[in-house]
Amino acid sequence: MRTDPTHAVVSAAEWLEARRALLAKEKAFSRLREELAQQRRALPWERVIKPYRFATPEGAASLAELFGPHSQLIVYHFMFAPQAEAGCAHCSFWADHYDGMLPHLAARDVAFTAVSRASLARLEAFRARMGWRFRWVSSDDGDFNYDFQASFRPEARASGQVFYNYAEGPAVASDREGISVFCRDRAGTVFHTYSCYARGIDMMNGTYQFLDLTPRGRDEDPQNPQSWVRYHDRYGAAAAAKQGSSAGAT
Repeated sequence: MRTDPTHAVVSAAEWLEARRALLAKEKAFSRLREELAQQRRALPWERVIKPYRFATPEGAASLAELFGPHSQLIVYHFMFAPQAEAGCAHCSFWADHYDGMLPHLAARDVAFTAVSRASLARLEAFRARMGWRFRWVSSDDGDFNYDFQASFRPEARASGQVFYNYAEGPAVASDREGISVFCRDRAGTVFHTYSCYARGIDMMNGTYQFLDLTPRGRDEDPQNPQSWVRYHDRYGAAAAAKQGSSAGAT
């Protein structure tokens, strides 16, 4: 464990003064965050016209059917390409936080599901391995993930540029992470209300929010921030492998 011997150590009175100064900034940030949330809710909606279909454990389902009894739906675009053997480790890091929120979302009229292009069988096998309970459906190779900027067709990747996070950028992977939100009216019409990608999903990761409170923070490599992340059932294996490698080096 690393320490920082140069960090300031002060009296209780000095600490309280410094903490109060920071609290003023935290309160200003909270007010700005609430204002931003209101502006997010005020965004215009777009009607979803295309009849998207998904493979679910209960059979084929439309986007509207993913709402269940609710009028709002959150979709997490989980990186799991059809040829992959397992879901993205980093998406899995986020997904480890989802099960606990499900009853609370439902109490506020919100359904939640993850969507990936991998087959339903692969999704179910990986979900069982990870012990998750949240709903996870397959879009197969339908248009859904492509239309909502979470996957990129081969021809787009071949061009070297793809449209992601509302801008053209380098084609790095066939799938990326993101969150899309939908609303359904009383007539059953579905509307797309919001989507975010890349660092836009940061606030959905509870572990990161807690790490931000600690002295060392996220303590990540700036060049490869999530290089430390493992599947939650692989941290012990990674530590043992590292220890074995160190022993071999000696």
